[in-house]
Amino acid sequence: MLNQLKLYRTPLLLALLCAVMYGSFAYDLVRSDFPKLITLYAGLCFLSYQLLKLQGWNFRFLVVIGIVFRLVFLLATPNLSQDFYRFLWDGQLVAQGVSPYEFTVQAFMKNPSFYGASMNLASTLHQGMGDLNASHFSNYPPVNQLFFAFAGTFMGKHIGLGILLLRLPIIMADLGILYFGRKLLKNLQFPQKNIFWYFLNPFIIIELTGNLHFEGVMLFFVVCGLYLFQKKQWLGAAAVWALSISTKLIPLLFLPLFVQWFWHRKASKSKNIFQLLAFYSLVTIITVLTFVPFVSESFLNNYVSTTALWFQNFEFNASVYYVIRWIGFQTIGWNIIESVGKILPLVVVLFILLLTFFRSNKNAKSLITAMLFAISGYFLLSTTVHPWYLATPLLLSIFTKYRFPLLWSVMVMVSYAAYGETSVEENMVWVAIEYTTVIGFALWELFFRKTTPEIPLQESQNT
Repeated sequence: MLNQLKLYRTPLLLALLCAVMYGSFAYDLVRSDFPKLITLYAGLCFLSYQLLKLQGWNFRFLVVIGIVFRLVFLLATPNLSQDFYRFLWDGQLVAQGVSPYEFTVQAFMKNPSFYGASMNLASTLHQGMGDLNASHFSNYPPVNQLFFAFAGTFMGKHIGLGILLLRLPIIMADLGILYFGRKLLKNLQFPQKNIFWYFLNPFIIIELTGNLHFEGVMLFFVVCGLYLFQKKQWLGAAAVWALSISTKLIPLLFLPLFVQWFWHRKASKSKNIFQLLAFYSLVTIITVLTFVPFVSESFLNNYVSTTALWFQNFEFNASVYYVIRWIGFQTIGWNIIESVGKILPLVVVLFILLLTFFRSNKNAKSLITAMLFAISGYFLLSTTVHPWYLATPLLLSIFTKYRFPLLWSVMVMVSYAAYGETSVEENMVWVAIEYTTVIGFALWELFFRKTTPEIPLQESQNT
């Protein structure tokens, strides 16, 4: 027993320090206090790396502390994002059979009785989400809305209970990612400990469990789908891929990349084409079916117009777009986001088509690598890149030889320097530091690095 305590003394001390820092992050931090935020985050990244270095061989220990770190946030109110107020709003509507795509929060507040729904804590939720969010229709897909409805049904008049009910499926999704991610790593002949680049990453714990972003739920379906693809169970993969799209739309980007995977299967070309078309058909049918309960005359227009705002109206923590915007100011004298926001998505589509037809995506490794390039290119060309978006390239990267998304998950937190007590104003120096570092490292990985970095392990007789 004494020997075991000595063996775990340092890791347990590091884990305790992490738990205390997560507690400070969860219960004693305001978003506008950037010095404290970035100091805590840097410390958590350092301590987490040390834990991985010392205990990378000890799968069970790392799983337990990863769960404990998430449980630290269990009763915390998100302090880096107010999106959860909209989640609880939408959830109450869906629980009453009312579509959140039909009217804005502001419209409801002006005439609640007109919409045939009651809303607990309406004023609190409205004020919490802010006027910008309240002025637009919901753009969260149907599967996401089911999780919101679960919280909205049972929260009553207690926001804290609603937050807890939103947090539980996010934690469960991370456990699912741990399970299927480990299996996929094993099948792809990557070290299984690589899953902790995700599961023990402070970025994931803070942005998903802490701030209630449902990228983790979407990624559970994605990694489950990738595992089924690797096992050549494409029907099951199609079903869960559709669920991932109906949680967050991002997996739509990856659909073209499956062409070569089907085309180069060891079967006749006619059979391969049939299976490819059947896969796309099944994904489409299941995705459409999830939207059917919400379909109305105004649904499509409301949903598309709200989604388009992220390309043509909003801007935050961008890279290539900011360079284009600066050129626009220098040449014509005004912000060209509306025009560029229509062009950049077409560039993304072209890039994905190039990855589809001019890059070999014949097996699971090459397919996932293409997905990583696709999502990274998409974010580099986006007008808005909130930190939690990067959960997708981070998870995909652990199934490849590339680690620039891991660095990006560290650097993206400097974007919170933009948030003051009453306003949001980006500092372009921080943005430049973030993207210069990440793009520079990515280029080095692509063209100069010879080996793949792994977690260095401490030798142990218990390995």
